[in-house]
Amino acid sequence: MSKYITTPIYYVNGEAHIGHAYTTFIADSMARYEKLKGEDTYFLTGTDEHGQKIEESAQKSGKPTQEFADEISASFKNLWDEFEISYDKFIRTTDKEHKIGVQKAFEVMYNKGDIYKDFYEGHYCVSCETFFTEMQLVDGEFCPDCGRSTNVIKEESYFFRLSKYEDALLKHYSDNPDFIMPRSRANEVINFVKGGLRDLSVTRTSFTLGVKMPESIKDDKHVMYVWLDALMNYITALGYGAAEEKMRYWPASVQFVGKDILRFHAIYWPAFLMSLDLPLPKHIGAHGWWTRDGEKMSKSKGNVISPKQVADAYGVENLRYFMLREVPFGQDGDFSQRAFIDRINSELSNDLGNLLNRIIGMSGKYSDFEIDSVDVLKYHKKEIDAMNLVLDSLDAFMQNFQTHRYLEELWRLFSIGNKAIEEHAPWVKMKENRKDEALATVALVANILAKASIMLHPIMPHTTNTIADALNFNIDNSSYKELILDKKLLKLFNIKVVPPLFPRVEEPLMPEAPLAQPNANKEIAQEAEKCSRKQDNLIEIGQFFETSLKVGIVVAAEEVPKSNKLLKLQVDLGEDKPRQVVAGIREFYSAESLINTQVCVVANLKPAKLMGMVSEGMLLAAKDEDGLCLIRPEKPKKVGTPIG
Repeated sequence: MSKYITTPIYYVNGEAHIGHAYTTFIADSMARYEKLKGEDTYFLTGTDEHGQKIEESAQKSGKPTQEFADEISASFKNLWDEFEISYDKFIRTTDKEHKIGVQKAFEVMYNKGDIYKDFYEGHYCVSCETFFTEMQLVDGEFCPDCGRSTNVIKEESYFFRLSKYEDALLKHYSDNPDFIMPRSRANEVINFVKGGLRDLSVTRTSFTLGVKMPESIKDDKHVMYVWLDALMNYITALGYGAAEEKMRYWPASVQFVGKDILRFHAIYWPAFLMSLDLPLPKHIGAHGWWTRDGEKMSKSKGNVISPKQVADAYGVENLRYFMLREVPFGQDGDFSQRAFIDRINSELSNDLGNLLNRIIGMSGKYSDFEIDSVDVLKYHKKEIDAMNLVLDSLDAFMQNFQTHRYLEELWRLFSIGNKAIEEHAPWVKMKENRKDEALATVALVANILAKASIMLHPIMPHTTNTIADALNFNIDNSSYKELILDKKLLKLFNIKVVPPLFPRVEEPLMPEAPLAQPNANKEIAQEAEKCSRKQDNLIEIGQFFETSLKVGIVVAAEEVPKSNKLLKLQVDLGEDKPRQVVAGIREFYSAESLINTQVCVVANLKPAKLMGMVSEGMLLAAKDEDGLCLIRPEKPKKVGTPIG
C-alpha cells in the first residue's frame, strides 16, 4: 500500500520559525517510519507564494515580488536541506506544473456548475486572506482570527458552491471519526459546518499575484484566490492536470497542519475534492502552537525562535527529539531551554548514551569487544518478553501521531536494559567465574539498543545510524523485519568504540534574553504590537488596580442563535440594571445551569460587539486541556463586591 504524507505549504511572507520546524519534523518522522516499514511512501512539502499579503511584504522589503518570494522560498528549502528533511518533492505555487493543475481543477468545477460569477461585498482581512461578515468581526472592525483591521471590499468574484457540500461533509465526519486528528479538534469543525456554509469567493480582481483563469473561461481580470490555489498543491505535486503518473499516491495518508488552518483543510479542501470526484485524505492531523517560556511568540517581543539558531546551538537531532517528545500531538507546546537541557541530560545522555557506553566498556573488559547473543534467551527470557511487549505497542502510537507517547514507551527499553545491568551485575558474575551469564547480560543490552535504535531511527536518523554502526548492522527494512517483526537477535559481532553520543549540557547555549530576529526592525515591531494588542507580561501594581473586578450573579441566560460558542447573560453587579455579557462558554455550560449562580466579572472593560450584540464585561475563567471552568467566589458574596 502506498503512503502519501504532506506538510502545509509555508507562506513566504517571513522566514521559518519553530512552529514550521515542528510540523516538518513530525511529517518527516512519519515518512521515515513508513519507509522503514517498507511502504511505498511519498513526502511533500513546499511554499505558498501567491496573494495580496506577499505583494505587500515584497513592497515593504523594497524588492520585486518574485525576487522576494524566491528568496524566502529558498530560505525554507535550504533550511530543510540543512536539517536533512527527507522530502520527495518541494513544491512552489509559482511552479508551471502547479498552475496548470490548478487551472484544470477550476475548469472541472466550473463545468460541473460548482463555480459561478457574482459580486461580493464584505470585510476582508489581508493577513488571513478571508472575508468575514459584520457579525463575525470584533468591535465591528477587527478580524476574529488575527485581530487585525479589516477593509470593506466590493468586487466581482467567482464563487465555489461550498453550501452544496454541507450535508456531504457532515456525513463524512460521521462516517470517518478519525478524519480529523486528534478527535478533540473535530467538534469545532463540525459545529462550524452545522452553523451553515456560505458559498466561497475563489477569485480576486484587486491584485495580480496568483494563478490566472483557464483559457477556456476567458476572464483575464481575475486571479484565483490563494486558498483554492494553495490547497490544490497536494494533488498538482502528483501531476494532477498534467502527467498524472504519481496520482497513485492519492489519497493522502495524513496531511499535517497547524490548528489555525484546520478549517481550510477540513472543510474547504474536502469540498473541493468532492467537486473534483477525488477521494478525501485519510487523516487531517492538526497540531497546536508553540510558546516560549510560557509566552506567545511575537516579533514585537523579539522572542520568536529561529530553529536554525537552536539547531546550531544544540544539534538538530536533539531539537527533533525534544519537540516530538515534549508535547502531545494536538496540544500547544512550550519551548523552554531549561526543559530542553533537562531532556538532553536525563533522557538522551543518561538513559540512552550511557547505556551504550556501559556495554562498550564491559564488552571490552570481558570479551575483547566480542558480543554473542547465544545465551540471551537462556538467562534473560523475562527481559526479552518485556522488550517485545514494548516493541509491539509502538506502531499504534505512531499511527495516531502521538510521538510523545511513542518516545515515552520506547524509552522503557532503556530502563529494561539499565535495570538488567544493575540486577544481574556482570562484574560480580565475572568474579564468580560465571562468564557466560555476564556476557549474556551484555548481549541482552546490545540487542535492546539495536532494536530501540531501529524504532528511534525515524526521529533521530543520524544518532541511530551511529549506534547501528557500533553494533555492526544497518538500519533498513531488512533489519526492521529481522529484529522487530521476526524478533531475532543479533548475530555474533565485534562492537566498535564510539565517542559519547550526548555530551552533558551544563549551561544554556543560547541567550536567555529573547532572540533577535533578522527583520525585527522598529516598524515591524510596532505593527506586530498593534496586531496582538497585548501589553508586556509584567505590569505595575497600579496598572492592576486600574482593572475593576466585581462579584455578580447571573439573572438570565440564553443561547446566541447561529453560534455554537456564545451565551448571552444578564449579570447583576449591584447597579441600576443588569449588565449584558456575551461569553464564549457554551461548549462548557448550558444557559440554564448558570442562572442564579455567582461569577467574577471585569466590570470596567470597554464595551465590545460580538455577533452584533454589545458585551459590557468579561467573565473570569480558567482553561486547560481538561476544559474551561468559571472563576467563582468560594462562598456567596454580595453582588458588586470588589475583587482584589
